[in-house]
Amino acid sequence: MFKAFDEKTDKFLFVLVLPFLLFFMSYYGFESSYVVGIKSWQKAPDFMFSSVYAYRVIPNYLSVHVTEAVIFIVDHYLPSSKNFLLKQGSFFYHSIFLINVFFFLLTSVFLDKILKLKPVKLLSDENTKKMLHLIAVFFIVIVQYVPTNCDCIAIFFYVLGIFYTLKYLQNKKRLYLISLGLITFISTFTRETSCLTIAFFAAVFIDLEDLRKRNFVFVKEIFFLVLAFVLPYIGLRLMIRQHASFVEGVYFMKNFTSPYNLIGLLFGVLSMYFSYKMSQKVGRLLIWKYLFFSAPYILMIASVGLFWEARLFLPLILTGIVAVSQNGTERIKEEENSSTYQL
Repeated sequence: MFKAFDEKTDKFLFVLVLPFLLFFMSYYGFESSYVVGIKSWQKAPDFMFSSVYAYRVIPNYLSVHVTEAVIFIVDHYLPSSKNFLLKQGSFFYHSIFLINVFFFLLTSVFLDKILKLKPVKLLSDENTKKMLHLIAVFFIVIVQYVPTNCDCIAIFFYVLGIFYTLKYLQNKKRLYLISLGLITFISTFTRETSCLTIAFFAAVFIDLEDLRKRNFVFVKEIFFLVLAFVLPYIGLRLMIRQHASFVEGVYFMKNFTSPYNLIGLLFGVLSMYFSYKMSQKVGRLLIWKYLFFSAPYILMIASVGLFWEARLFLPLILTGIVAVSQNGTERIKEEENSSTYQL
């Protein structure tokens, strides 16, 4: 009884409390050049509702209403703390922290669940599993030097998509595939990176041997996910036309000439390289296939993103960590041959 209680306490401290403390320190312990300006914003800036940001409906909605809620609570219930809070940043900044830390902690919970799904022999030791989880958490926290209102939400949906992909791999329950489509649909209202859920699914289920044998069972599943992405993507762009564009700017040359951007690129490449080196044969193949299917996203980073904002590499890095942990793909063929669709 006491052992079970200790295990639950340790899990609570490790999966929720420690990540929360790290995240809190990154927002209030030091400032980057990006944070200085954001801390002075009193409300969600107008540019969030124009340009490419206008399509990020869920983060924008939360930014507005959580800021209003924070102001209301402080004014009516915590007036004595108002001066102290404003010294640490605007109410908008505090609301961004609350939104991001909430989805960050949910991400930590599902990372813990993922690391328990058919782990490699290396992770049969609980302490090793915890260290890999901690590495993933540190990667998420360290890129918070560029705080946004959408990245943590998008990462949560992406990790949730990975979880349901691996669950679907395990037992082929149709409910998991439907859930995955729903996750893709909703997360497209957060950020376009929702398409990476499809890239991960394709990396797991598309096999060269199947292609040679012209076994295209996976086509219907991938088409379903593509549809779940394309419908909201096009719908948003039809509904939000005024003062909105598809990209903020083109930074291709700047990415390969600025020393800061080159450092950001090196960070992303080395992070994936070490995940690759730590992975077993099947994990390495998964990484190669994932990089192939996510090539459009990587090209978009190079063209319209900034390498210095390493948060853009985070989905790739987390995928590499998941590849280190999993051995389930070794038995895909056996399970596909023996499984039937279930509800």
